[in-house]
Amino acid sequence: MGDDLLRHHGKKPYYSVEEVKAANRRNQVPFDVECWSHALFNTHEDFDAMHAALGEVCDYVAMKTQMLQAVSLGEGGWFDFDFDLSWLEFPDIDWSVFDFFD
Repeated sequence: MGDDLLRHHGKKPYYSVEEVKAANRRNQVPFDVECWSHALFNTHEDFDAMHAALGEVCDYVAMKTQMLQAVSLGEGGWFDFDFDLSWLEFPDIDWSVFDFFD
């Protein structure tokens, strides 16, 4: 997803909900995992607004925490940081586990 967003919209700390939706469609991301890409590439505010408009309740921080713990390269307490950080500001992460999105 990151590569797709970079190709189509340049390097930005966050992308709009519509930009992420379009990237999901281009990459044929299954509906049941689209929310994860929104947690990673949208602002916390945009993520919450999108779900509120849909009548859904999703926990941005919990989703981002689970996803980042799954791809963390190291042990330790870096999960004590601000989860509203942009995807560009995350510590060392092995993003190759998300290659199935490309």
